[in-house]
Amino acid sequence: MKNKHSAINKMLILSISFTTILIAVRIIISSDLTYIFLGWNMFLAILPLCFSRMLLHQKQLKSKAVIILFLWLLFYPNAPYIVTDLFHYTERPPIPYWFDLLIVTSAVWNGLILGLISLMEVESFLAKHLSAVKVKLLISVSFILCGYGIYIGRFLRYNSWDIVTNPIQLSLDTISRIVHPFHHPRTWAFTILFAAMMALFYYTIKSLSFLFQRKELYLVQDNNVHLYREVREL
Repeated sequence: MKNKHSAINKMLILSISFTTILIAVRIIISSDLTYIFLGWNMFLAILPLCFSRMLLHQKQLKSKAVIILFLWLLFYPNAPYIVTDLFHYTERPPIPYWFDLLIVTSAVWNGLILGLISLMEVESFLAKHLSAVKVKLLISVSFILCGYGIYIGRFLRYNSWDIVTNPIQLSLDTISRIVHPFHHPRTWAFTILFAAMMALFYYTIKSLSFLFQRKELYLVQDNNVHLYREVREL
């Protein structure tokens, strides 16, 4: 597990560093801070992964683990939220169009992969303590809550910490959308479609991961067979 995390961490550091360097180069060339906010958004996207790593160190699903899960869920939408930063992408001379495209899309990738990895780790923890049906249900709910979290962040301009600093207004806006869903079609259209997109991304990544794990297992089994034959021949 440690070796696996080490390899993932190296790739994440490389990916985030790539985007950070692009932003730094852009600032140096243009003296323009247009995309510097992506640095902050990537920092927020790292937080869910930090919480999911903390969760993996918990041996039981008790109060401490529940608190970590709550914090993870609170900050989880910050990771895929970066997808909506595509709204900011437009041509801004003298910086080449393609250069800004690299900045924004690489930042989006960082947000998505950070979120997906953290979700896989949360699912891995839950699978040790809950039935498969309950785990699938909780993961599905997390997609919906993530979609809604991104919506209120992008369009209503709420932040993760507003649950502490502005809980009353946040609650009123949420209750209004639950009680009168047909008065807020954009809210639920965005929430459901974004949740569906995240589910597609997540299960695609999981399928690829399973495919490579199975291939590695076949290679190990094949090597064991060859070793066994060589021993018999001796």
